[in-house]
Parts: sequence; structure tokens; C-alpha cells
Amino acid sequence: MTAQKIDGNALSQQLRADVTRRTMALKVKGITPGLAVILVGDNPASQVYVRNKVKACQDSGLHSVLEKHPDSLSEAALLERIEALNADKTIHGILVQLPLPSHIDAQKVIEAISPAKDVDGFHIASAGALMTGMPGFWPCTPYGCMKMLESIGYDLKGKHAVILGRSNIVGKPMALMLLQKNATVTICHSATTDLKAMTLQADVIVAAVGKRNVLTSDMVKPGAVVIDVGMNRNDEGKLCGDVDFEGVSQVAGYITPVPGGVGPMTITMLLVNTLEAAERI
Repeated sequence: MTAQKIDGNALSQQLRADVTRRTMALKVKGITPGLAVILVGDNPASQVYVRNKVKACQDSGLHSVLEKHPDSLSEAALLERIEALNADKTIHGILVQLPLPSHIDAQKVIEAISPAKDVDGFHIASAGALMTGMPGFWPCTPYGCMKMLESIGYDLKGKHAVILGRSNIVGKPMALMLLQKNATVTICHSATTDLKAMTLQADVIVAAVGKRNVLTSDMVKPGAVVIDVGMNRNDEGKLCGDVDFEGVSQVAGYITPVPGGVGPMTITMLLVNTLEAAERI
């Protein structure tokens, strides 16, 4: 068996075309969806992520504002900027790029963003809305994973989904989204005693631990769907995920590649959330 690839680039293009269409419909009403992105410091990876997010906004017709601040920016000054953006009616989404310098409390900053503009889905109000099934913004990476499952017409009802990783950004919200679709969910982590025993039961595996080859072919049952959220580098310096792609693709039914899988979906779902924030007004 050779797994079918779930092409994140192709799916992103489809979804972004819809974003562009809906954005044009809003512009006719005098509303241009606006995203403010705040970057503190000069982390090279963060600069790349921010640049990609701003470009994606522009390509889809959204208004984007990029604020770059030195890493000497005080926590109070950053909170003041967020307060101003909360009140700015041309801005519908606010994103503070993580990580932040050590002297700034990231959680305090996230909680300062208005829940109505929390397009990253990290605010405690967004987490609570997801947990209770109320309307809110879903974190972009697991939201993108759900769209990938939807794109292959996969019915999660009664299926066993196993998640590797319990972060607030991917693992925990992923579990709640899968539960909403009536999957039976197991979350595995660093203290799980027999990971292989868990993954061999899985109809769907979401790998999100940030460790190369954490999932190998002998850990996957034939026909399973494997979503690889990991972003690592191999010995040659090339981008790779958490999954041994070559091995697992010989066993799985569907698999996401790295690069070209979950990555482009994350930015796309940020656009979707920003658009929806504007539509809700």
C-alpha cells in the first residue's frame, strides 16, 4: 500500500480563493478585513513567519499592518499597543508573534487581545468556547488539520484518533475538535508508557511533538490517516516532520507531507479567522 498524499498547498489555494471572494463581497459593503501582526525582536524564524502571513493577507485582498519592535520593548508598551489595536475599527484580527522576549509575559499579552480579535485562537475565552462547543476562533494549526480531514471526505464518527503531543497550540485543541466530530480521542505525550500500543489502535494519528521520526511504519496500522504537524530539520538540513514519511507512507492510507502539508494550512486558517472576524461585525 502506498498512502495518498493530502496536498496542503492545493487545499490552501482552494480555501484562499474562497477567502478572496468573500473579502471582495465585504469590500462592496465598505469593510476590508484587517490583520495587525506584532513582531518583537529579531528572531529569524519569526521574521519569516510574519513575512509569510503579511504576504498571504495581501494576496487575498486583506488589509495587513506589520508592527516591528525591538526586543527592548517593555511589556507595558506592548500592552498599550494591543489596547490601541483593540479599539481600532479597521483591524479585525490581532496576532502577536511568539516567542516573545523573556521579560514579557506571553500569556498576559495573549489575554490582553480582545476575544473578538483573537484570530490565533489562543485567548482563554477562545479555548473555553472550543471546549464547550460555542462560537469562537479555533487555533489555526489544528483547524487546518480538520480541514485536511474534511477534504478527503473522512468521517470521524466512531473512529479512534491518537494525538502525539499535548500543547495548548495543537494537541489539546486538536483533541477537542476531533471530539466534536464524534471521534474517540487518545492524547499521548512524554509520559506515555507504550506509545506503539496506542498508535497501532489508531484510525487517525496526529503527530505534533517536534521530534524527528517519532512515528515509524511499525507503529501505524494499515490504512490509517497520518497528519504530520512537525517542523524539524534532517541531517542534510532539509525540512522534515515528526513522521518517518518514507516508511509510514508504505503503510498508511493517507499522509500529509512536510513541507507542503499542514504548514500552508496554518496561514490559510489565519486568513479565514480574520475574514470571519470582519464578517461578524
